[in-house]
Amino acid sequence: MEVNLLDFVEQCRQLVKQALGKHAGEPASDGFARWKHVVLHCFRVEDGHSYRETPNRLQYMTDICDALGLDPDDLPDFTTVYKSFDRLEMWVWRALLRVSAQQHPQSGHAALDSTFFDRRSASSYYRQRSGSNVQTLKVTTLTDRESLAVLDVHISARWKHDTKTGTQVVRRNADDLLSVAADKAFHSWITKYEFYALGVEPLILQRGSRPLTLGHNALIRTKGYSQRWMAETSYSTTKRSLGDTVRALGWYRQFREIVLMFAISNIEPLCEPL
Repeated sequence: MEVNLLDFVEQCRQLVKQALGKHAGEPASDGFARWKHVVLHCFRVEDGHSYRETPNRLQYMTDICDALGLDPDDLPDFTTVYKSFDRLEMWVWRALLRVSAQQHPQSGHAALDSTFFDRRSASSYYRQRSGSNVQTLKVTTLTDRESLAVLDVHISARWKHDTKTGTQVVRRNADDLLSVAADKAFHSWITKYEFYALGVEPLILQRGSRPLTLGHNALIRTKGYSQRWMAETSYSTTKRSLGDTVRALGWYRQFREIVLMFAISNIEPLCEPL
């Protein structure tokens, strides 16, 4: 989704300050406030340019520099921006994801699903040197079935079973959920029991062809399971806009990058389209 970059930066500035709270003005690197670094990373990913290209583009975007309170002749070096991504911990990006989701109507009815992001953009030499042969990352998301806002994300390089990751994501957001729709991969009696214990109705299909199973699945479909496709729509929107490949080398940077991508996908609908 192509958006007005100035409007996007202004939206990010507002949401990042809200997400960081009292930590927004703390210096993160080279004396620049923490919120400015976070917005620069949002701009970098949305604009689709590298760390080295980002300051060069900002030199000619005076309106965006004014929105960030930056002097076009005194922009942070690309190495400063690169290093700040290491210093900004995961809670920063999760806070931004949560605040960006809160800008959309919350129905309490969510869809649970998994997708994959490619990490093969890193050179094979680097992967061998770091002792990693994982080529794709498994991402489990919780998506509001009405607004398409991504509420939470779980990322794994070891491809944990859906019944493990799904329960973890729902547990973190149980207070705001009424029901969760998921496909057969998330089904287990333990999972359903925990969902009920959390006060969340599990709309999860069962495997099998017995009459009791078929009847259960038919009932689940009448309760809203058919809207589970909303999660797949959010994946399609994010990957078409920002790509399905992570560019970072380190696994922890890749995890942060994926959370940032979903936060941006929540922010884009709030901005004016081109």
